[in-house]
Amino acid sequence: MICRWHASICELPTTSWQQLDSSGGYPFLRREFLETLETSGCVSRATGWEPWHASVWEGDQLLAVMPSYRKYHSRGEYVFDFQWAEAYRHFPDPMTGLRGRDYYPKLLTAVPFTPASGPRLLMAKGVEVQAVLKCLLEAIQQQLTAIGEPGASLSSWHLLFPDQQQLASLQATWPETLLERHGCQFHWFNRGYEDFDAFLAAMTSKRRKEIRRERRKVEAQELTLERFSGAAITQQMLRQFFGFYQMTYHLRGQHPYLTEEFFVELLKGMSDSLMLVLAEYQGQKVAGALFFEDATTLYGRYWGALVDADCLHFEACYYQGIEYAIERGLQRFDPGTQGEHKIPRGFEPVMTHSLHALPDPGFAAAVKEFLGRERLAVADYAEQARQLLPFRKS
Repeated sequence: MICRWHASICELPTTSWQQLDSSGGYPFLRREFLETLETSGCVSRATGWEPWHASVWEGDQLLAVMPSYRKYHSRGEYVFDFQWAEAYRHFPDPMTGLRGRDYYPKLLTAVPFTPASGPRLLMAKGVEVQAVLKCLLEAIQQQLTAIGEPGASLSSWHLLFPDQQQLASLQATWPETLLERHGCQFHWFNRGYEDFDAFLAAMTSKRRKEIRRERRKVEAQELTLERFSGAAITQQMLRQFFGFYQMTYHLRGQHPYLTEEFFVELLKGMSDSLMLVLAEYQGQKVAGALFFEDATTLYGRYWGALVDADCLHFEACYYQGIEYAIERGLQRFDPGTQGEHKIPRGFEPVMTHSLHALPDPGFAAAVKEFLGRERLAVADYAEQARQLLPFRKS
């Protein structure tokens, strides 16, 4: 086996890619998604997300692909290591004793701007997983020690939001090196609900009434919402949606990570994975939420609005998603990061994971000690959140 590195997804033959396991249709490792991020300019050296994808080959056969990036900052990752970057400058180089080293560039295996847990490695069926992982991890080690060539040396490797199976496989292959970090998100789970009312029936009377009151508030403001999926979504709709999406960034004085071209081009290749909620007021579209889906899960990803309407965010981003998941028979709804406000609306705490390889032994020891304390705090936070869930005890 041999590992190769690629400056673009486009360098990998489409026919070879199609032979890789689709991992249940997980949308964020589809070639169309990753390629559109590149062709629309959302990921590039200029944006600090320089594509540097790893592939494993045996002769002319593509065995695996691990989409990765050289990162020149830590924005858009949702596993925040800004403090690590600052601390790294103060740790002396183990070879020279000098301080002031730069944490960037680092090597990142993650889906850009997408904190949704899932596979981080696509493999052909029937391959020996441990052999592929060993080949990849040896290639990553070489990347982390490629000192001498300008821009070649990388401070560290980080893998964000892997699923449980790949997490365990990687830890088993590189047990002494990988540091594990925990986080907490809030997901909704389908307990076999027939409809939205059945979901509410599982809640306490107080919370059931409050959710119904929130939904009535949206109606009272003369706002109507409609869901579109697959071929029903048009380019015009996505151009309208981009206007809403970019407003959420402009209100904070920031530029959006994604471009209008990204959303429009995405429709051409993977409309079957998209669901769009649009809100209308007096005949004008004023807000929207864009979701992705696979065989089991709905992913709430992007939102924006031109109006400041009471409870509209809850309706568009949460309640419409729950209704859709129930209708489609999906098992889970991952609405994204943040959120104690999701707990009273039926979203349960879920642990997330990341893995980190830090070649500097002194720095790695300090981070390991920090992660041990952080894991206890995250576990306590998740348990406290679970005690606040609105479901009836029975």
